[in-house]
Amino acid sequence: MNPVRVSTGVLGLDKMLNGGLIAGRVYLVKGSPGTGKTTLAMHFAMEGVRSGEDVLYITLEEPADNMREDFGRMGFDVRNPHFVLLDATPTVEKYVLVEDFFETYAKSLEKLTSAIIERFKDVNYSRVIVDPITMLKIAANTEIEYRKSFLAFVKSMMKLKATVLITSELEKTNIEEYLVNGIIELKRLEVKGKLMRTVRITKFRGSGFDPFVRTFEITDRGMVINTNENVGEVV
Repeated sequence: MNPVRVSTGVLGLDKMLNGGLIAGRVYLVKGSPGTGKTTLAMHFAMEGVRSGEDVLYITLEEPADNMREDFGRMGFDVRNPHFVLLDATPTVEKYVLVEDFFETYAKSLEKLTSAIIERFKDVNYSRVIVDPITMLKIAANTEIEYRKSFLAFVKSMMKLKATVLITSELEKTNIEEYLVNGIIELKRLEVKGKLMRTVRITKFRGSGFDPFVRTFEITDRGMVINTNENVGEVV
């Protein structure tokens, strides 16, 4: 029986994934700042909204107002009622009688996991995005503590049966790469004086995938992958 596939919202990436992500699993998008991780995460979120799904997006770095403004300008339906964008950045304004999302979600990975589970008591989200998880790893007291917390996070998300996308800015993501079901790596290269963005899939359990490093562009409508062109053909 073929697994249920979930579109990433990026046609070229779905093609690289042989039809999309496998539903109900946890995936990692890794790359340095400016490589397009949030853009890809927003494509994934908006594809769920377009399909009538409930989507939970937790931003730990970029303020939610900035995201709504930037991605709204690109045509993303960021104010759709099926899309819940929680600002857990440390700079979020504090309002009286409004939940402090930073304290609830961003203090530790354990708090984040518990808060997401609590949210599912009211709404059965089909897609969850944590962008980026880097801050929670840095905040952990020890590497062992973080490893235990991340394992618990993955197990909890699998039980919820949501398709989860987490992003990371760290080059070394050992425990994340070991436990997640798939890894999408984004990079920026300079070739002959020109900036080039690349995407490759380094892990995808339960499915074959495109083995080539592909180039992509960030346009005024989002991420566009050149699936007919690999890096070896342009360098």
